[in-house]
Amino acid sequence: MKNSRGKDDFMDEDDGPGWIVTYADLVTLLLVFFVLLYSISSLNMERFKQAFESIRISLGQDMTTLGVIEVMEVPELSRKELTVEEIFGHRSREEAMVEDINAFIAERNVGDHITVQILNNKIIVRIRGTILFESGSEQLTSQADPILEQIVHIFKAYPEYNINIRGHTDDVPIATLRFPSNWELSAFRATTVLKYLIDKGISPFRLTATGYGSLLPLRPNNSPENRAINRRVEFVLEKQK
Repeated sequence: MKNSRGKDDFMDEDDGPGWIVTYADLVTLLLVFFVLLYSISSLNMERFKQAFESIRISLGQDMTTLGVIEVMEVPELSRKELTVEEIFGHRSREEAMVEDINAFIAERNVGDHITVQILNNKIIVRIRGTILFESGSEQLTSQADPILEQIVHIFKAYPEYNINIRGHTDDVPIATLRFPSNWELSAFRATTVLKYLIDKGISPFRLTATGYGSLLPLRPNNSPENRAINRRVEFVLEKQK
């Protein structure tokens, strides 16, 4: 049915598929977003910069606008392969955990008792046995609780890491009813620490405990000082796969 001007009564001449404009804008923005993600995934600064610049031009932005590219123009960054964290100025989780542990060590002034390092993509935290246990015992000392409590607090902030607790002794033989050898002593100490972490809220599925006895010394067992270093508990943290 048509009116006097020959137009359909059911469609006004101003009506049209206006939604298609919004839809097209949305698709364009999604395309831009995925192009940006793809350029980042290549982890090459030069290609990332070129892709970002073309996107900015296509969006009609003023070329003088201060954007990500201007902020990121650091000469040494453009000559190496980058991680996403480096591109956007964030620390990696690994670096963040090590920094948190080092900050705790400095705050508590326990650098003589605790060390941390990254080795083979694992974070290793070493705590001297003298600050955790009495000689020949697997019971935690009063000094151990505040240290382990802070360690637990840090571990909770990084739930993606599994924790292997390793007990180590020196080579001085032990032969008691409870501990026939250093193997048993080191295993009981590692298990004691494991139970402490569970009691403080660490998921048991993240934890393992192993006793190594005197098998893996850090120093030769030829002096009281070296033996004290070898008596230790280690936390070996590895990101879950």
